[in-house]
Amino acid sequence: MTDTTAPDRTKWLALALLAMAQFVVVLDASIVNVALPTIGEKLDFTRENLTWVVNSYTLVFGGFLLLGGRLADLLGPRRMFLGGMVVFGLASLAGGFAQNEAQLIIARVVQGLGAAIISPAALSIVTRTFAEGKERNTALGVWGAVAGSGGAAGVLLGGVLTEFLSWRWVLFVNVPIAVAVVLATPRLLQEFTGRRDQAFDFAGAVTVTGGLALLVYALVDAESAGWGSTQTLVLIPAALAILAAFVVIETRQSSPLVPFSIFRLKTLRGANIVGLLVGMGLFSMFYFITVYMQFVLGKDALATGLAYLPLALTIIFAAGAASQLVTRIGFKNTLMIGLLLVGAGLFWFSRVSADGSYAADVLVPSIIAGAGLGFSFVPVTIAAVTGTKPQEAGLASGLINTSQQIGGALGLAILSTIATASTNDAAGPAGQVTPLALTEGYRDAFLVGSIFALVAVVLCLTIISSRDSREQAEAARRGEAAPVAV
Repeated sequence: MTDTTAPDRTKWLALALLAMAQFVVVLDASIVNVALPTIGEKLDFTRENLTWVVNSYTLVFGGFLLLGGRLADLLGPRRMFLGGMVVFGLASLAGGFAQNEAQLIIARVVQGLGAAIISPAALSIVTRTFAEGKERNTALGVWGAVAGSGGAAGVLLGGVLTEFLSWRWVLFVNVPIAVAVVLATPRLLQEFTGRRDQAFDFAGAVTVTGGLALLVYALVDAESAGWGSTQTLVLIPAALAILAAFVVIETRQSSPLVPFSIFRLKTLRGANIVGLLVGMGLFSMFYFITVYMQFVLGKDALATGLAYLPLALTIIFAAGAASQLVTRIGFKNTLMIGLLLVGAGLFWFSRVSADGSYAADVLVPSIIAGAGLGFSFVPVTIAAVTGTKPQEAGLASGLINTSQQIGGALGLAILSTIATASTNDAAGPAGQVTPLALTEGYRDAFLVGSIFALVAVVLCLTIISSRDSREQAEAARRGEAAPVAV
C-alpha cells in the first residue's frame, strides 16, 4: 500500500516539514478573520467586498483541490508540493503589500490556488512515505494535530499580529515559512514516480474544477444573495449540471482524471460522506465563536485570538491520542467518539447567553468540541486513504480535502442563513439588532450544527466498514498493512 524507502529519521523530518506546510494552509483560511475590520478601514473596502478577503481563498481552494490531488499522482507529489509552495509564498508576499481591495483579493485567489496544490500533494507524500498501519496512524496523528489546530491558531495568531504589528503581517508571516519549506524540500522529501505517460484528461479537469468552484461560490454567497434569489437558483443547478457532465466525461475516458474504480472502496466512500458532515458542523463553529465573542461579549481582536488557545491545545492533544486509539479500537470507533464529542460541544454552545462570559459560555464547550475535532479529523483521514494504491494517494487526499471544504462552505451558508433569520425575528419590527438578537441567531446555528454531527454519527455506523476498521487496527498492532475489502 506504500512505496516508502526513506530512512526513519528522514521520514519523520519530512513529516514535520509537510505538517508545517499544511498548518499554514489551514491557518490562512482563518487568520484574516479578526483582521477584517482593520483591513476594511485601511484599504477602504466596501462592506460587501470585505467578506471576499476570506471567500476568495475558500472558493479557489475548494474548487481546485481535486485537480491538485490528481496532478500530484500524474506529475509526482513532490514536484507539485514544491510548485504550490512557491505560488503560495509569492501570493502571500503580494497580499501583504496590497494597496487596494482588488490587489488583496487577487492575491488571496492565488493563495487559494497554491493551497489547493500543496494540501493533497502533502497528504499524498505522507501516505506514500509511511506504511499503512501503526506507523501511518502515528504520522496522521501528527498531521491531524497541526491541521486540526490550524483554524484555531489562525484566529489566535491573527489577533496577536494585528494588535502588535499590522494586518499585513497576517500575510507576511507565511513568507519565511514558505522559503524554509522550499529550501528543505529537496533534502527531506522523496520524489515518487508520477504517471506522466498517461494522457491528461483536460475536459475532466475543466469540468470538475469549474463545477466545484461554481458550487462553492454559489454556497458562500447564498446567504447575502438569498437562497431564493435568481443568482442562487441559477448557479447551484448550473454547478451540478457541470459536475454531472464531468461524470459523463469520466465514464468515456480511457485515462480519466478521476478513475471511479476508487469508489469501490466502501470505507473511502463512507469517510468522504462523513467528512462532508464534519466540515458542515465544525468549520462554521470557528466563525460563530469569533462573532459571538466580538459582537456579544465585546472582545477585541487580541482577546478573541487568545481565547482560542485552549481550543488549539485540546485539538493537538486529542489528535495525538486519536492516532494511538485508532490502533487499539479502529478508526470507526474512534471516529464515533469524536463525532459524539463534536455534537455535545456544539449543543452546549447552543446555550450561550447574551449576558454571558468566556469562562461560562465558551471555554468548556470549546474544549469538548476541540477534543471532538481531534478525535474526528485523524480517523476520518485514515479511513479515507485506507486501501488505496500508491498511484491513487493524491486522488484520495484530494477527495477527502474536497469533501471537508465543500462541507464547510455548505454548512456556513446554511447556518449563517439560519442565524440571520433568527436574529431578524428576534430584532422585531423595529429591526434593532441587539446582542440578545444576535445571540438568538448564534444559538440556533450551533443547534443545527450539532444535528449535523449526530447525522454523521448515524452514517458512520452504517456506511463505514467495521471489518475494514477492525482489520486495519489488528494489522497495525502486528505492524502489517491490512487487506481492504472492496
